Amino acid sequence: MSKKNQNHENKNINKVEEPIAEYNVEKNSVQEEELHPLLIKVLEKSIQDAKEDKGISNEEMQKRIKLKYPFLK
Repeated sequence: MSKKNQNHENKNINKVEEPIAEYNVEKNSVQEEELHPLLIKVLEKSIQDAKEDKGISNEEMQKRIKLKYPFLK
């Protein structure tokens, strides 16, 4: 093999191209699933709590965990 052909092959090794396969995935495609009634109630409760600002901050949760589990750093 000539040196010219080797250089040409080496250049193609690092070439990035778009994949050929098409996966037919739509942006807003959602699979219909039936959720357990208890899960639906828990989700609704957590959404309501979030709207009423009943949650705590991440910093507060970290403080509580460090107090409860001092061996975690």
